[in-house]
Amino acid sequence: MLSKSVAVLDIRSSEITSVVAERGVNNTFIVKSKFAHAYEGYAEGQLLDIRSFETAVQSVVQSTLSAVNEKIKTFYVSIPGEFSDVINSDNVISFPSSKKVSRSDVKNLEESSYPKDDKIWRTVCDGKLFFVLSDKRKVINPIGMPTDSLRGRMCFYRCKQSFADCVTNAFHPFAGITHIVFVPSVHAQAMYLVAPERRDEYAVLFDFGYISSSFSVICGNGVAYCESFSLGAGHIAVYLMEALEIPYDVAAAILDKVNLNAGEGSPATIEHYHEGKLYKFDAATLRQKVAEGLDLICEAIEECYANFTEKNLDGKPVYITGECVNTIRGATDHISNRLVRSVNIAAPNIPYYDKPQFSSLFSLIDYALNEKESSSFFGSLFK
Repeated sequence: MLSKSVAVLDIRSSEITSVVAERGVNNTFIVKSKFAHAYEGYAEGQLLDIRSFETAVQSVVQSTLSAVNEKIKTFYVSIPGEFSDVINSDNVISFPSSKKVSRSDVKNLEESSYPKDDKIWRTVCDGKLFFVLSDKRKVINPIGMPTDSLRGRMCFYRCKQSFADCVTNAFHPFAGITHIVFVPSVHAQAMYLVAPERRDEYAVLFDFGYISSSFSVICGNGVAYCESFSLGAGHIAVYLMEALEIPYDVAAAILDKVNLNAGEGSPATIEHYHEGKLYKFDAATLRQKVAEGLDLICEAIEECYANFTEKNLDGKPVYITGECVNTIRGATDHISNRLVRSVNIAAPNIPYYDKPQFSSLFSLIDYALNEKESSSFFGSLFK
């Protein structure tokens, strides 16, 4: 069994990655093994090819087991936004007289708010947005504070049962792995990428994926709103493919060559060789088409803003992350101009992996290590 390390499986819309890692110094990580495998992905809340998904999972897990000498019993598996749901609650408990809030009080409030599972969804974990004391003070952590009532604004993360079943079936050949912990990617990224002082009020995080993207509003130690939609850089490549009547592989390749911020003196054409054929495009036309594709994503983001009515988010920056942030040069500036909002790139603050395409993975690793360290600490209290 891993002593200081955790094993995680990060599921994105373009590939699946398995990593064994442990905590390093200064909030860094020591990666002991890392394997990735592309697959067909997912859209509209469905895996596009279940067999492709199982093959990818089993490939990276088998490679991980072969690379690590220690026995792995537990895997932390991310839940993409397409397969997760967030339910908010706002409940109050009262005490006979003023007292200091205990951990069990918070637990009782949480349990009284817990949603019921059904055939479609299963609850996997929760988050705490904020608490309100009887004197109307709003706090992130109420433990130890005097009050005669405690109001809790919480969120509960649910996983689509069909997705959980697919993951469980994919792990079936590995009898030694007895525990799968499902982790909502939106929660892990919110807690890892956005500083606590930014979360004390409300913060916006946009995860720009290849086939699927997610928009979330973060508050305290939870998520107040989350929406996922099947749009990403891959759809912009499809848009180019159809508009220019070119193969998809060519369209995907030229996305890396487009620079939306190109000015005077930039090349007038963009070229790409594919299967012995030279494809040549007018650079200005490509920039226009790519911008049109990004505008579709911006429209989806604007709809999310419109749907969230709890708090005015004007003036709040958008934190953008995901594997496709750097796919199109100038995309961040275009999104900022289109939304008329400040857009900041969010990425892990660790050497080599300080790029947004690693955000989901290292957010999951951080969550798993926090859970392991927490359980080890409380477990040691009773030894």
